Amino acid sequence: MLDYETLKLIWWLLVGVLLLGFAIMDGHDMGVGTLLPFVGKSDGERRVVINTVGPHWDGNQVWFITGGGAIFAAWPLVYATAFSGFYWAMLAVLWALFFRPVGFDYRSKIQNATWRSTWDWGLFVGGAVPPLIFGVAFGNLLQGVPFHFDDNLMSHYTGSFWQLLNPFALLAGVVSSAMITFHGANYLMHRTEGAVFERSRRAAFWSGMAMVASFLLAGVFVGDLPGFVITSPVDPAALPDPLAKTVAVRAGAWLDNFRAIPALWLVPTLAVAAGLVGIGLGVLRKPLAAFVASALAMAGIIGTAGVALFPFIMPSISDPRSSLTVWDSVSSHLTLSLMFWATLIFMPLIIVYTSWAYKVMAGKVTVKFIEAHDKAAY
Repeated sequence: MLDYETLKLIWWLLVGVLLLGFAIMDGHDMGVGTLLPFVGKSDGERRVVINTVGPHWDGNQVWFITGGGAIFAAWPLVYATAFSGFYWAMLAVLWALFFRPVGFDYRSKIQNATWRSTWDWGLFVGGAVPPLIFGVAFGNLLQGVPFHFDDNLMSHYTGSFWQLLNPFALLAGVVSSAMITFHGANYLMHRTEGAVFERSRRAAFWSGMAMVASFLLAGVFVGDLPGFVITSPVDPAALPDPLAKTVAVRAGAWLDNFRAIPALWLVPTLAVAAGLVGIGLGVLRKPLAAFVASALAMAGIIGTAGVALFPFIMPSISDPRSSLTVWDSVSSHLTLSLMFWATLIFMPLIIVYTSWAYKVMAGKVTVKFIEAHDKAAY
């Protein structure tokens, strides 16, 4: 059996992998939904856009559900604190996601322009709102969240929903939204042709530029943000107790890991380089390669946030010692062990099934295809 310290680190990595899987797999169909009203001008073109992700969008939700379940089981204190503190933000995500299943299933049931246009904008909301809110949440993590634990380890959130919408968090939301839109545009290029392809190519260029520019700007701000540092000895193998440490807050501390291990600068470099390469590949009309590049850019962006925060998961600005870290917010040794072996079995199955499904449904989606399968297509 793996020791407790190793399992804590493994689950930090695995949760990151699940978040990245969600961003890549569910992210591209959210990006497609974001672009739906803009790259499809006629009803036929919009049905083309919808049907590029129609066979897969619900399967991709597995990554979202698995990621949330993993946080609940592996980091219960993070789950409880985040879902109580970010309650209204989480509800906004949930309400936005409601538009997706009903939008996909009912949008083309009635041949009425107003009906279909309404569901198109509903799918836009379901695609655009969650990435924006997730980005805003990450921006608030880097600034510290206003919560603290009492002596009974009950968390108390002292902020408000409107405090979450501060300038840096909104900038992080722009990074997230541009990243998802860029990825979705590259996927649309890969699955379409003609006018939809050309509009998607333009969308990929501008969203990719926005992603790179906003990420670099956010990096400049992070260099001056107050960061968190553990100042007391920590036993990584000890039982979790968030209050058994002291934490200091000082400007620029989020760059400490990069300073300590210079090789880690390759992570944000990957984000920028892959983003620029993806933009160039889109200009050169190589959509599949551009899609791979945008996935690598996402890995770099999410990885940069993870490296900067480590070992913190949810820092507290109200009471820094209440900050939740990799070492003191986890489940028991037995729980982490059982989850680890279950993940080793089921994650490869999810990857194999997903790969098979995308291979079966590969190919271009065209207006002629939609007209020929009018009753079966979305």
